[in-house]
Amino acid sequence: MDVLLLLTATIFGYILMYRLYGRYIAKRIFNLSDDAKVPSKELEDGIDYVPTRKEIIFGHHFTSIAGTGPIVGPAIAVIWGWAPAIIWVFLGSIVMGGIHDFGSLIISMRNQGKSISEYTSKYINPRTKFLFFLVVFLELWIVIAIFGMVIAIIFNMYPDSVFPVWMQIIVAVALGYYINKVSKNVTLATIIAVSFMYLTVWLGQYMPFTMPGILGIPATGSWTIILLIYAFIASVLPVTTLLQPRDYINAYQLVVAMLLLIIGIFAAAFFSDMHIVAPVYRPNPAEAPSMWPFLFITIACGAISGFHSLVSSGTSSKQVKSENDSLFVGYGSMLLEGSLAVIVIIAVSAGIGLGYEKNGEILTGMSAWSTHYSSWTAAQGLGSKITAFVDGSANMITSSGISREFALAVMGVFVASFAGTTLDTATRIQRYITTELFSSLNINIFKNIYISTFFAVLTAGILAFSTGANGNGALALWPLFGAVNQTLAALALIVITLYLKSKGAYKWMFAGIPAIFMSIMTLWASIINEIDFFNQNNWLLISVNTIVIFVVIIILIEGIIQFFRLNRLSNK
Repeated sequence: MDVLLLLTATIFGYILMYRLYGRYIAKRIFNLSDDAKVPSKELEDGIDYVPTRKEIIFGHHFTSIAGTGPIVGPAIAVIWGWAPAIIWVFLGSIVMGGIHDFGSLIISMRNQGKSISEYTSKYINPRTKFLFFLVVFLELWIVIAIFGMVIAIIFNMYPDSVFPVWMQIIVAVALGYYINKVSKNVTLATIIAVSFMYLTVWLGQYMPFTMPGILGIPATGSWTIILLIYAFIASVLPVTTLLQPRDYINAYQLVVAMLLLIIGIFAAAFFSDMHIVAPVYRPNPAEAPSMWPFLFITIACGAISGFHSLVSSGTSSKQVKSENDSLFVGYGSMLLEGSLAVIVIIAVSAGIGLGYEKNGEILTGMSAWSTHYSSWTAAQGLGSKITAFVDGSANMITSSGISREFALAVMGVFVASFAGTTLDTATRIQRYITTELFSSLNINIFKNIYISTFFAVLTAGILAFSTGANGNGALALWPLFGAVNQTLAALALIVITLYLKSKGAYKWMFAGIPAIFMSIMTLWASIINEIDFFNQNNWLLISVNTIVIFVVIIILIEGIIQFFRLNRLSNK
């Protein structure tokens, strides 16, 4: 019953805090107004700037920020115990991630839908804009390059997911065409699309596909090429053609998956005596780094993630049709992602105890959890993280009477689909970033969406294949990703703090306190990483990490100077 108490307390806590804290921030801190001009209407072009119903843009925004992030982070961080993971996810999403995502969204909407990198020059100074662009480009460069490999690994682990994931594209295009060209009956179209989507999940069990090697290129490399081509096409199409409808039905896929998991949690608690088998707190796991500061770097999505600021100020700000919709889209999505992270923590700290296979032996209870999380190395790796979540989830869903085969298929498709939405959204955002950066340098050729998108895909492809035909080149920079991502979150919060400082004496604290916390945690982690990279003689990581630390320190200094300048002006 400890599982049920944990689930109900956190879910009701999120609902309560949305109604109280979220609405307070919207009305009192950001002063939302339906009369305010929004870029989706001012700059409407039918391609990127498209005013959209909040339910549909919510689906796009949520599936774009989620990806595999709220799965892999919690699935590894429970190695320090389930309590630190839950506390960070719950409090982080409410007071840090929520204002980070919502603030990035509303400030972008009040700056013609420009990215956070672009409007940094307005709230700090022009010098910091190019430094911010550097951090953002680095993050998206790694994300695009790595997610081809991520999806390839998922396809290899769960070949049943290949058919339904690709069929979702066809379903999404048909849904977008029907809603925009044939009928405005969104409810009927949604029911048909989601039903057909789950039909393909069921059919996928009978037509698994394993990618063979092609012309000497391993499966991961072949999938990476295919997925980068897909990302290019998806990123130049109008958002209403593929991006919006795909993310929209993926949001319903999430709702169905979460309902199955919640039903499974109740069924497993009552009928299978499921309980939390992970320790409450585990201060010194074998080979693991210190929980402080690495818990706050390991769990990003689900608590706070810098990538979210890119989605908020990249694609979503160009589609939200009213300022009041931004609370539901920005803050609401963050809390829903926190809810998903809570369910993931339950799956890997309780569900895994119902049965975990190791070397042909089925382990249960504490021995199942201890075997999987015996050390930091044992629990590391994308496959290990996804296996813990999918197996734990399937165990819980099976307790409700659904076949294990179908449960595994549903969860495999769920993970692969969300990785796909992150890939195409990240590519589109990199196109925006490239266009803004080169336009500010008067290199206008990159205003062409095909050229800027090709640049985004090409640079990611170079990184992906930098170490060979397997497409795993981005792994060389992957150890930096967690710190870079959370560094971006800290920098975004600094910008939000300065924006709020210009609006009122006390408002800045709602973003300023989280900005201070995240700045300390990320710099702390980056310095520890730098020492480790030196000990490993890894000069690539040393060089890139040094640049990141330098950029962060400069932006912090510039932000502090601007803060006190605003303080002096307000006192005059």
